Amino acid sequence: MLQRINLEHILFLDIETVPQFATFSELDATSQSLFEQKTSYQRGDTFTAEEFYDRAGIWAEFGKIICISVGYFTMKGDLRKFRVTSFFGTELSILKEFKNLLETHFNRPHHLLCAHNGKEFDFPYIARRMIIHGITLPFKLNLFGKKPWEVPHLDTLELWKFGDYKTFTSLKLMAHVLGIPSPKDDIDGSQVYGVYYNEQDIDRIITYCEKDTVTVAQILLKLRNEPLLEDEEVLSV
Repeated sequence: MLQRINLEHILFLDIETVPQFATFSELDATSQSLFEQKTSYQRGDTFTAEEFYDRAGIWAEFGKIICISVGYFTMKGDLRKFRVTSFFGTELSILKEFKNLLETHFNRPHHLLCAHNGKEFDFPYIARRMIIHGITLPFKLNLFGKKPWEVPHLDTLELWKFGDYKTFTSLKLMAHVLGIPSPKDDIDGSQVYGVYYNEQDIDRIITYCEKDTVTVAQILLKLRNEPLLEDEEVLSV
C-alpha cells in the first residue's frame, strides 16, 4: 500500500518549537500556576516549575512555533529532486504561510502530510496554535468528523511501529538503524531553546529543521525499499 502512494503527493515537514517567553517570570500569574499544574507529573519532586520552563515548548498551550520546514519530491522521468524550504519569522506569519501552502499546492484529496511522530506532535501542535491565533484550520489539519482512514496524514514513527504501541523510536535512532546519515550533526531538540533565546541564531535552527525534514523523507524511502536521496538531489528553495 505504501508503495502505491505517489511521492509527489506527499508534503514532508518538521517543526521547531520553544517556550512562548524566554523565562518563567515573564508569564502572568495565572499562566505560571497553570504551567505548574500541567507539568506536575513530569517534574515530580525533581524540578520546580521555573526550572522546568525551558521545556515548555513541547506543549502548544505554553510554546510557540519558530520554524516549519517542508519538503516535496519532483519527478521528471528518471530525474528525482527533493526541494526543501522553511517558514520563519513571527509565529502568526509562519502559520499563515504554511496554511497558504496547504491550500494552494497540497489541497487535493490525494495529498498527504508526513512527519515523524507527526500525529502526536507536529500536526496537532500546528492546529492548536492556529486556533489560538484565530486562523481557520486548513482542510488537511481539520480532523473533526473524519474516520481514521480518512485522515490525510502519514507518520514514519507509526509506520515503524507495525502495530506495536508500547515504544517510541526517535528520528535519530530510526535513521541510524536504517543506515541513513544522521541529521543530528549540530544541535538536537533540547538545545533549540538556548540557540533561539540565548544565541538568537534562527539560521542554525532552520538548518537543523530542514535536515530533519530530509531525514523523514529518507525514512519513507527506506520503508518503501527505494534508493535514498543523494546530496545533489536535495535542493533548498
